[in-house]
This record gives sequence, C-alpha cells and structure tokens, in this order.
Amino acid sequence: MHLIGLPCVNPLDVSDDEDDTHPNIDTPSLFRWRHQARLERDEAWRKEKAEFEASYKAFLQKYNAGQQKLAEAQKSNSADLPELMEQMKQLEKEDQEWQPKVEEFKKKDRIINSAALKHEEPPPTDDSEEAAINRLKDFVNKHNKDIRRFGLFQKPLDSQNCLLENPFLVCEETANQLVLWCIDLAMEEKFELMNHVSHQCIVMQFMLELAKSLKCDPRACIRPFFAKFMNPEPEYQKAFDDELTAFRERIRARAKVRLEEAMAKLEEEEREKRLGPGGLDPIEVFDSLPAALQECFEKKDVERLKTVLCKMDPKDAEYHMKRCVDSGLWVDNVNQQEDETGGPDGETGTEVPTTSNGGDSVATVAPDPIV
Repeated sequence: MHLIGLPCVNPLDVSDDEDDTHPNIDTPSLFRWRHQARLERDEAWRKEKAEFEASYKAFLQKYNAGQQKLAEAQKSNSADLPELMEQMKQLEKEDQEWQPKVEEFKKKDRIINSAALKHEEPPPTDDSEEAAINRLKDFVNKHNKDIRRFGLFQKPLDSQNCLLENPFLVCEETANQLVLWCIDLAMEEKFELMNHVSHQCIVMQFMLELAKSLKCDPRACIRPFFAKFMNPEPEYQKAFDDELTAFRERIRARAKVRLEEAMAKLEEEEREKRLGPGGLDPIEVFDSLPAALQECFEKKDVERLKTVLCKMDPKDAEYHMKRCVDSGLWVDNVNQQEDETGGPDGETGTEVPTTSNGGDSVATVAPDPIV
C-alpha cells in the first residue's frame, strides 16, 4: 500500500472550519509530496521483502544441507548419525516456525500488490500540475461541504451510503482536500478531530489505490471496498492501521513545520516594520548597547545619557551613536529649520555629544526614544 504524502503549503494560510474554500489548494507541492511518499513506502517494502527472502533462503539452504548430510550418514551408517538426526529434528522444528511467517508474508505481499500501482507514474509536468491545481480549486469550490460531511462520518456504513449518493467524491481531489484539512486541524491543535478526519482520508486513499490496481473507475469500487473494509482480514486491517498511524505522524510533523515557518515569517515582518532609516532593528541595537546606555534609554534620562557618552571611548561612543541613529532609536542632527521650530513634532530635541573632547559629532535624542 502506498503512502499518502503531505503538501508543502503556505505556512500562514490556516482556514477556519467553516470556510467553503481551502486557502491552501493552490500549491503544486502537494502532489510532489504524495508522489515522494509513495516512493518511500515502495522502497521500504522492497527492503523488508529482500531481508525476509534472504533470511528464508538461508534457512532453506541450511535445511537442505542437513537433509543431505543425514541421508549420507544413513547410507554409510556413520557414527555421526545420532548427532545429525538431532540436528535435523531441530531444523524440522524451525521449519514449522517458518511456515506461518511465510504464509503471513505472502498475504501481506498480495495485499500491498493489490493496491500498488503496476508501474511508476512519470513525474507531472508543469502543465499537468497546473491543470491538477485548477481542478482541485474548482472541485473544492463546488463540493467542499460534501467533502467535510464525508470526513465527519464515524460508521463505515454511513461513509458508504454517502459515497453511493455522491460518487463524484471518490477522487484524488477529495483525498487532497482531506489532507489539507488534517494539517489545519493539527495546527489548531484539534487533534481529536484530526485523528477522525485522517481515518476518513486513509479510507478514501485505500479506495483510490484499489481502483488503480483494478484499472477501473473509482466509483465502481465503493461497494467492493466497503465489503472488504467492514469485514477485513487481520493482515488487511493491520496494513490499514499502520498506514493511518504513519499518516498521522506525518500530519503532526508537517503542522509543526508550518507553525515554525509562520512564526519565523511573522517575526521577520515585525522586524522589517521596526527597521530604522539605516536599516537596523531598534530592538537588536538596544540589546547590543552597554548596560549603562540601556539604563539611560529605559529611564529616558537624557542628562545621564550625555554623561555616559562623554565618559566612553570616542570610537565606541560614535559606533553606538551611529547604530542608534540607523535604527531610529535616536534622531540624528535635525536641520536648522527644525532646530528653530523645536523639531519635527514641535518639541525640542536634545543634542548629545558623542566624544569626550566636545567635538562636532552630536545627535538629537528623540523626545520619546524607542526602547
């Protein structure tokens, strides 16, 4: 059974439960994630199958060698006959232990192969991705309420009846929309509802994979799928549960990444809004100031600020002054007109020397400096 991939979506787009149109449906990454997840699941199964077959082959070689040695010892009436018979008895016991494992493996292989694609699909071109995205937009605009109604059913029989009444829902667009809904629910920490919707998402995905394996219209698989799903073989139920667990883990991981990306973007936007005329962040500049200067800003003590700057090394004072000006913490020398009128806001700025020898380098501290 193939995995269901997760979409890479805009981290700030979180839809409300009642929205008719999902804000994330215009992302081409959704299809690449699903394709990549299928490839990873196929590779994991190939590895598991190879390891099992190698182990069983090694046992069969050991078993056949034991039989051959025992037959030769019986012909020659060898003194090793009792020991070889005991070894063969142990191998017979191991063979009995292997048989149920082999049968279980064969059933699992049949289940996976029945739902797997018979050939690898070529990666979609830009045109096909764009067309798929447009189809998803149109489909969700028309049927999102029906999709969500299906996503909330708890009983398999109710799900079956819903799909029989609305067979157009059995399609990739429904599965994709359920994936996006699950991510939003996880981001909103509505995990109980997310767990339920994710179950319906895997139901839809299993049904689609069954249709692919049978090469038939997905709408024709509704009754056959639920007949098997409501009375599953243990191996089939285990495959479903394993896929559901893995899918929920991927949903939580993707939601966590999106939240981190959203926070990072918000912080960057806030930082850009704070940037001063020289492109520096006033908060970052304030945090980099010596403690004495920070105290002056916190208390808005202009006289103490003058004193601290005059006592500092001239180069250090000028360095910090320039950064404060570039960040907007301090207002650099206002023009003569502003000096005469009392500053740009009608308030008189305070000139603060930045050198201990009373040089020309001065700055005007804003009447209400940003801290």
